[in-house]
Amino acid sequence: MEDIVITRDRDDIEMEDDEIDRLKKSASKKKGRGLARSEVLRGDFDELEGETRPGAPQKSIEGWIIFVTNVHIEATENDIFDKFSEYGEIKNLNANLDRRTGYLKGYVCIEYEQYNEARLAVEQANNENFLGQELKVDWAFVRPGKKATSSKRKERRRGRSPSPDTD
Repeated sequence: MEDIVITRDRDDIEMEDDEIDRLKKSASKKKGRGLARSEVLRGDFDELEGETRPGAPQKSIEGWIIFVTNVHIEATENDIFDKFSEYGEIKNLNANLDRRTGYLKGYVCIEYEQYNEARLAVEQANNENFLGQELKVDWAFVRPGKKATSSKRKERRRGRSPSPDTD
C-alpha cells in the first residue's frame, strides 16, 4: 500500500484597504464580563487535583502547600522542620527573614508531596503551642467561593435593638 499525504495549499489573502476597514468595524471587541458569555471560554480545560466544593484545599503545581502564621520570631528553620516533619515528608520549607533584624517574619510556607500529610499538619498543628505561641495553620490555596462556616466561627449579625415599651 502506498502512503497517502494530504497537503493544503495556502495562498495569502489579498484584500483592499476598504475591505480591511470594513472587517475591522464589523469585529466586536470583548472585554471584562462580556468575555464570559462568548465561545472563547467554552470548552475542555485542565483542572488541578483536589475537591471541587468551594473553600476546599487545592494542590499547587508541585504539591500541597500550607501556610503557618504566628510563628515565634526566634524560631529557626530546623525547629520548624522538626516540628512539621512529624506529619510527613516536607518537600519544601520557606521561612522568610526580616532583613533589618535577621529574625523570622512570623509566617512559614510548607509544601508536602501528599495530601494526607498536609491535611494531618493542618488539623493537628493548628492552635498548637510552639515556642510559647499558638500556631495558626491553614491551606495556602483553596478553591474560590464561599468557605463553609465552621461551628466555631458563626457569622455575627446584629439584630434590631428592642423598641421601648409604651405604656
